[in-house]
Amino acid sequence: MIKNWFKKGKTSRELPEFWNTYAEKFEKDLPENISEIKFVVFDTETTGFDHDKDRILSIGAVIIRKNAIDIKENFEIFLEQTTFNPDTVKIHGLIKNEKFEKVTEMEALQQFLGYIENSVLVAHHAGFDKKMINKALERNGLPRLKNRFLDTAIMYNKTRIFTNFIDQNKVFGLDEIAEDYNIELTDRHTASGDAFITALIFLKLLGKINYNKVSTQKLLKYKY
Repeated sequence: MIKNWFKKGKTSRELPEFWNTYAEKFEKDLPENISEIKFVVFDTETTGFDHDKDRILSIGAVIIRKNAIDIKENFEIFLEQTTFNPDTVKIHGLIKNEKFEKVTEMEALQQFLGYIENSVLVAHHAGFDKKMINKALERNGLPRLKNRFLDTAIMYNKTRIFTNFIDQNKVFGLDEIAEDYNIELTDRHTASGDAFITALIFLKLLGKINYNKVSTQKLLKYKY
């Protein structure tokens, strides 16, 4: 039976040390200057779209600092598949018995929290990825993510010049935005590949909003 420190109202001392280390990072406010913020652009590949029943197969992420992607600090991890949905293999390409190293869900969460720290998290349709991570944390008796989130889909809509009312309500996919910005769709539908594409889109969007003249608080209005 999984312990649930958070729901039982236990103190931070009774939570795993890696969670306490992560939580302590949030004692300081985010820098007001966007160029000083650590952004982590991430993506999850999953067995499906049900936050309760489906599971994370892999997480990919890259760090953006000072308006540049730090390629050397990329993150990619594969999880043991306790749930398998053959119908989604054609999307993410991860078969049940892949021959690469996998870790437990708890180990993946520990590594991911250590990687993201108190960064601002960025994702395309961020609500889905956020809920999948939070559900995994809940299953392992941990509190929810503390990070602030930005959604590139929302940012794209708000920076786009619409020619008609219908376009204003359209939900743009990653492929459409990448095509609009002439970004090559390399390794599409892998967590690391989609994270990198999303990071390139995010950099384009920062340029669109003239990030040098935008405060952190104003930027965070593009949240999920």
